[in-house]
Amino acid sequence: MALLREDDRQHLINEFSVLTNPVKLVVFTQKLECQYCAETRMIAEEVAALSDKISLQVYDFEAHAEIAEQYGIDKIPATVIMRGGNDPKDYGIRLFGIPSGYEFSTLIEDIMMVSRGDSGLSAETKAWVAALKKPVHMQVFITPTCPYCPRAVILAHQLAMESDLIRSDMVEAIEFPHLANKYHVHGVPRTVINERVHIEGAAPERMLLGKLKEAVA
Repeated sequence: MALLREDDRQHLINEFSVLTNPVKLVVFTQKLECQYCAETRMIAEEVAALSDKISLQVYDFEAHAEIAEQYGIDKIPATVIMRGGNDPKDYGIRLFGIPSGYEFSTLIEDIMMVSRGDSGLSAETKAWVAALKKPVHMQVFITPTCPYCPRAVILAHQLAMESDLIRSDMVEAIEFPHLANKYHVHGVPRTVINERVHIEGAAPERMLLGKLKEAVA
């Protein structure tokens, strides 16, 4: 049974008609003992089927452990959104957990952004990111029912697209409660930068930039 409704499918076909560069979805799943693994794979399959610009590669987390390690995948379900085609590029954009509810829009926006090849960030932010010397790891904790979470995730993914030194993870708090506890996630969205700096809510770009500067100081 399809997860996407027919009217949603038609809407996305129209949205994807403007895709330019190819996009590759890489999904890591597992047949046993993985909450929402099957659904995450189905979502990726149904979305990829809507455009010839979108390709999909599915790996088993255990059977393809070396590939998971190459992508830095340490939990599942996980989705990587990267440039595909003959010139592939992994921007460090990750979704850990099922991209459902409000977060389905994050998956779609990521696809559009990667295909466009432009993060859409301000000139000020792009200049700071271009001069970055230290690695940055951003984890944005979300729940599918949070309407403000996609904005926080997309901004983190925009930053990842701008620099090979930045990796940005969406982390679904309910699916990974041990991480939610570790990082004291009592409300979402909550963005954790380099393990020690955090910010609550869907912060505007300039405010998040200030936190990034603090994290690499």
